[in-house]
Amino acid sequence: MLVAAGYDALGVDPRAPAGQRFRQTDFRALKGEFDAVVAGRVLHHVHPLDEALDRVVAYAPVLVVDEFAWDRIDAAAQGWYEGQRRMLVAAGADPPGPASLDEWRTRHPDLHPHQALLDGLRIRYRESAFEWLPYLHRWLGGPASEALEQSLIDAHAFQATGWRWAGFR
Repeated sequence: MLVAAGYDALGVDPRAPAGQRFRQTDFRALKGEFDAVVAGRVLHHVHPLDEALDRVVAYAPVLVVDEFAWDRIDAAAQGWYEGQRRMLVAAGADPPGPASLDEWRTRHPDLHPHQALLDGLRIRYRESAFEWLPYLHRWLGGPASEALEQSLIDAHAFQATGWRWAGFR
């Protein structure tokens, strides 16, 4: 979409698709400087975090982040998510997210909590935007699940687990 809008964009991920606009590698292996970096659901995975954030700073003066606050999934959010997933599966869907969040947590013991990411970003960049968003619907892939999740967040049934952030060096 960025290329279609006239930007010179490059997608970087070990599982990126093949093509001229993609690099199938870890972002830390990339060389060069850029006008901006967009990090989508990756920073909570990288180790060591400070080294990775320093690398991002070296790449670009502008950073946009779309992230996942897995540590904000409480019992209410987990119950809603797993119930929605069971209903979708019973209806014949194949949601992309995990069936059990407890099992998922066991498989991902070394993720960074959202506050560690925000603290690291805020000491390196001047924050210009921050917002909480629904996230679990991405794992469900079902009809209207984002709107339903947002309505439950608005009703304080559980916390948002997605967030977007932007900053300038």
